[in-house]
Amino acid sequence: MSDAISSLSHLDCPKCAAVQPADAIAHLCSCGSPLLARYDLARAGATLTRDALSTRAWDLWRYAELLPIRDPVRNAVKLGETVTPIVPLANVGKTVGIAMLSVKDEGTLPTGSFKARGAAVGLSRARELGVTQFAMPTNGNAGGAWAAYGRRAGMRAHLVMPKGAPLIHRHECAAVGATLTFVDGVLADAGARCAQIVRDTGIYDASTLREPYRIEGKKTLGFEIAEQGGWRVPDVILYPTGGGVGMIGIAKALHELIEIGLIADRLPRMVAVQSAGCAPIVRAFEAGARESKFWNDAKTVAYGITVPKALGDFLVLNAVYESGGCAIAVEDDEIVQTRKRVAESEGMILCLEGAATIAAAAQLRASGWIRDGERVLAINTASGLKGDLTASAP
Repeated sequence: MSDAISSLSHLDCPKCAAVQPADAIAHLCSCGSPLLARYDLARAGATLTRDALSTRAWDLWRYAELLPIRDPVRNAVKLGETVTPIVPLANVGKTVGIAMLSVKDEGTLPTGSFKARGAAVGLSRARELGVTQFAMPTNGNAGGAWAAYGRRAGMRAHLVMPKGAPLIHRHECAAVGATLTFVDGVLADAGARCAQIVRDTGIYDASTLREPYRIEGKKTLGFEIAEQGGWRVPDVILYPTGGGVGMIGIAKALHELIEIGLIADRLPRMVAVQSAGCAPIVRAFEAGARESKFWNDAKTVAYGITVPKALGDFLVLNAVYESGGCAIAVEDDEIVQTRKRVAESEGMILCLEGAATIAAAAQLRASGWIRDGERVLAINTASGLKGDLTASAP
């Protein structure tokens, strides 16, 4: 752990610009928007330098100045959050016409998914603020991560999960002692039940973007992408989008790095990738809208992105529009076939959500949206071994 300290300053609302203190438990703004953590960037930039980073441990905690933990020695909840690899996909890239196609493999994190980032930082900050138990809805991987890190922190986890969630996630949550409640329907239904639990008990609501610090863990994806690229960002980043916290986090991280001078004033074109069976962000993008509408009868084999209406949809769309990016939907059968092709040609088993990004990249290259010579990075959000390897399109 570095001796660098957080430059956390305050919380603010991206919708109404209200400001709140950072050192009290906070959830949504009074206007209903998520709150975002803000930092004294001049102070952060004085010590978060390339030279300083060269001496720090190769883990997500290396970016301490731009993380919200005041006292990481006492409060950081750790399970070995290493920087995840960026793996070139030369064979797939040759097939689809993208010479510089790579994937950042989040499956190497504790609990096997990128959700470990949000859980590590979110729960560290919650512990620092005195939280002892929390509730959240989950499609699976988030629940597994928050349950494991919660146990590590000595907290009680109350998780609400759709009955149709993959069994592996139910088992991993139960294995670390989480309290599980199952509901009919999709994540929105689990969210409604979780909200009732929070109202009835008063325990900490750790639902996506209802507290400000999950996104601070997810944004370390953006820090790593920049640093691993030699402080040169890719031309295109494709992100499998359900709640979209990772995409929001990447955009936030890159803006912070620009402000402290670690990267040039250029953003990659951000692509929100969804399944055709649940594509509210894509529908909003195609309409030029700033928020999405609820997607009825959501269904896809890529279970982790089955989010009919994301609380932070406006932030996802902002990231897409601001960067000159786009939103694209891919069919379930193409997602499944792409995972198979990547495994057979590269020896890498992607999760279905990650496979969706490669399928989207192929479509965008075929249409000319991805151009010759561009560096394209896809995000594989979880180990393919955590999902159903026999999954096929309905």
